[in-house]
Amino acid sequence: MIRIKPILDRSLFGVCNYLADKLGIASNRVRLYFIYVSFVTLGSPVLIYLFMAFWLNLKNYIRKGRDIIWS
Repeated sequence: MIRIKPILDRSLFGVCNYLADKLGIASNRVRLYFIYVSFVTLGSPVLIYLFMAFWLNLKNYIRKGRDIIWS
């Protein structure tokens, strides 16, 4: 489990980690709030989460492309 946790944090919770870094709070707290809000609103934040995951992935892809050009 110790080896799997960092992989899961990077792949599944990248959005929560990103938001936590931007807001300056613990990522566990962001995950809990996301879960609570998902239950209260019947899962609609899942669409926001998927959009943000896509956006962050696209942003990282563009940055990697820029690094290759400027290297």
